[in-house]
Amino acid sequence: MLIAQVQFAPWDKVYNFSAGNPELAVGDYVIVKTELGTELGKIVKLFSDNETGKEGREIKPILRRADYDDIAKLPDAAKKEEVLEFCREMIAKHNLPMKLVDVHFAYENNRFNFAFISDGRVDFRELVKDLAGRFNANIRLTQIGTRDEAKITGDCGPCGRGLCCRGFLDEFSSITSEMAEAQQVVHRGSERISGMCGRLMCCLSYEYEGYKEMAGQLPPIGTKVNVDGARGIVIGHHILKQTVDVRFAGEKESDRDTVIQVDINRHKKK
Repeated sequence: MLIAQVQFAPWDKVYNFSAGNPELAVGDYVIVKTELGTELGKIVKLFSDNETGKEGREIKPILRRADYDDIAKLPDAAKKEEVLEFCREMIAKHNLPMKLVDVHFAYENNRFNFAFISDGRVDFRELVKDLAGRFNANIRLTQIGTRDEAKITGDCGPCGRGLCCRGFLDEFSSITSEMAEAQQVVHRGSERISGMCGRLMCCLSYEYEGYKEMAGQLPPIGTKVNVDGARGIVIGHHILKQTVDVRFAGEKESDRDTVIQVDINRHKKK
């Protein structure tokens, strides 16, 4: 069975549906039936259920591919901004510690899902009452992360290219300081290795495994080595150049230590 992963909002999680129609493709907008009602969503991935090892699962089908009239039925940009502006006013009225990011309208226009970011939990019960009274709709508020916000509102990264999360990243992977340390960019400071979201840049994960492999070819820091007959100790790595800094103690107590950069590949060939 062909499975389609459908997403209703760019910050929402994906849901699995039976594709049925083999002509459906990634990027198509489709109409589906959920537990909450009819929804219009976008196919972000297609795969066979035998790839998951969970064949035979009961899964709701995609009703049909959405057409122009389906998409035109959704509120336009002006209506969306009107809804967001009212929500912002109510957030200010109740002095809530949250930043409004986006709103998603259900296909039947009877449910509004507001996305927001906040540093902690927010008691938005009174806000929900105000929104439900104004729009006569079922109201949901979904707390998202700063990386999700960047995916919705961001533009270009420090590299000058469009943000990866807006282009091709389907899921956010965990980016750790270990990745930055392995690529020897920690010294640049957190601001230069952080993205628009304020978190470590996703691209730090792209070459992480390669750097780890290259670092494994270098002798660990603290290793005692012989270089041209002289005994020294490894005190630093230059991973891309495949060289190490080796410190040699002075011959006399009054002599300064000497540090030289050694190409390990040149010495392996000897």
